[in-house]
Amino acid sequence: MDFELRRAREKLEKEQKERKERARVKLDRDRKAKEEARKQREAIEAVHRSRRLDAIEAQLKVDEQMQENLLVGRGIVFSRILEAVSFQGSGDKIKLPPSCFTGLSDQGAFDKGPLYFELSVVHQEGFSEMNDTDSKQSTTHSGVLEFTAEEGSVGLPPHVWSNLFPIDSPKAPLIEVRYVWLPKGTYAKLQPDVVGFSDLPNHKAVLETSLRQHATLSQGDVITVNHGILTYKLQVLELRPSSSVSVLETDIEVDVVGQDSGLASSQPVLKPLIFGKAESGMVEEGNYNYFKFSIDNDIWDRIAAEDIRIEVKIEAETDNGDTDLYMSKHPLMFPTRHQHEWSSHDIGSKVLILGSKDKNLGVGAYSIGVRGFKGTTKYNVAVSIQENSNQKVGQQAGSSSPMDIDTVECRNCKHFIPSRSIALHEAFCSRHNIVCSHPGCGIVLRIEESKNHLHCDKCGQAFQQGEMEKHMKVFHEPLQCPCGVVLEKEQMVQHQASICPLRLITCRFCGDMVQAGTSAMDVRDRLRGLTEHESQCGSRTAPCDSCGRSVMLKEMDIHQIAVHQKS
Repeated sequence: MDFELRRAREKLEKEQKERKERARVKLDRDRKAKEEARKQREAIEAVHRSRRLDAIEAQLKVDEQMQENLLVGRGIVFSRILEAVSFQGSGDKIKLPPSCFTGLSDQGAFDKGPLYFELSVVHQEGFSEMNDTDSKQSTTHSGVLEFTAEEGSVGLPPHVWSNLFPIDSPKAPLIEVRYVWLPKGTYAKLQPDVVGFSDLPNHKAVLETSLRQHATLSQGDVITVNHGILTYKLQVLELRPSSSVSVLETDIEVDVVGQDSGLASSQPVLKPLIFGKAESGMVEEGNYNYFKFSIDNDIWDRIAAEDIRIEVKIEAETDNGDTDLYMSKHPLMFPTRHQHEWSSHDIGSKVLILGSKDKNLGVGAYSIGVRGFKGTTKYNVAVSIQENSNQKVGQQAGSSSPMDIDTVECRNCKHFIPSRSIALHEAFCSRHNIVCSHPGCGIVLRIEESKNHLHCDKCGQAFQQGEMEKHMKVFHEPLQCPCGVVLEKEQMVQHQASICPLRLITCRFCGDMVQAGTSAMDVRDRLRGLTEHESQCGSRTAPCDSCGRSVMLKEMDIHQIAVHQKS
């Protein structure tokens, strides 16, 4: 009996324990379900709350952007996302589609003066190559050229394109075009990427001519300045009163600071020369090395008084190489075999003597070009001041005239010989000397030297036999001008100095070095000696300093004489 009771009690206890365990498991499961449900409710509420906050934040951003656009655009809100398309042009003026004209006109933008736009790159998926530095520089400003672009696109000139996409661009780049108002600039600091820009004659006038094609400047942009065959890139370091300014109808102070990038220039550079100090160099065949020196007022006064003369000398150190020497006065900065004012083509060392009789010599800067004619040549170049040793008036004469004593002219060498020794001289002279029979020469040579004495068949100049090959190649080898004319050296120099429409001249109105072009269309301009470029450039107006009236630049001198009686 006791055994059965014990068994029943154990069974009951076991059942109670199992019921308790099942109840505990059920409670845990219910508690976990409630916890999961609570978490789900909280997550859903968090999502809804986040969405509400995002919507509120987005609305605030839209309101802020609207207020910013109203502030930046001075009450005009205009923004478009367009596909960028490049076109060949100068300056920073873009082409917009006709629909933009309508949108701006409806808001009265044209009544507020020149139009300016902020251009920003819209980053696209798959175009993540731009680093952080590029992203910072992916915004610039521009003016507008015309409203003729296709709908959905905007035309960008090279200046704007290179500043928005300095490294690479996607296949279909998108940019945001936003109307903004810009203050007039008062100050700009620019820095060229390589040395040599400050060597340009009147380089600030050259920069002013280039900026005349721009409507805006933005800090960080790079401006390209062309001067003849030279190209310089200048970075905008600082602007006032804002980081982006307008350069239209304003006087802006420009500082050009020296380059500090250490980049090697891919175009020629002028190395300074000091009087009396030689500079060494090496030049390969067909290449040029350039140097510069200056003649100030004190030196020129002494040259004009014929007390001194300028000597330019090149001494070659390589036996199997040879050079040519070319020299010019600025603004022709880089003389070549086509364009120069002085030259020397002697074999070996070369010397140019410049004195008061040289009509092109005067106060100013000069360039020396050393061209490799044959092989690789080491050389030393120097500019020195030489004292004139000409006999002054009042000094004792060195010798008597040949007619003051009893002399007879030698029938062979044509020299005057004392009559007492004429027979002996003529016998010796006829056996050892010979007179060059070339018309106009008449030089007396030793018989053994006469074989080395030659005359050019084309120009008749006399040379040594070893010099004839270089003379023919330098002076008589046909040269082709970029305009298509084929001439020899002397005619080519004259052609490119005064006739060639592609020759570079310094415009008397803008100070820039530009192509001359053909003759001016206007007959009066042709009579004034104006080139095609000067005729167009001189048509710009400027206020008269005396009366303030707007007068064309090319007629300003006539206006001063006719109206203000100024000579």
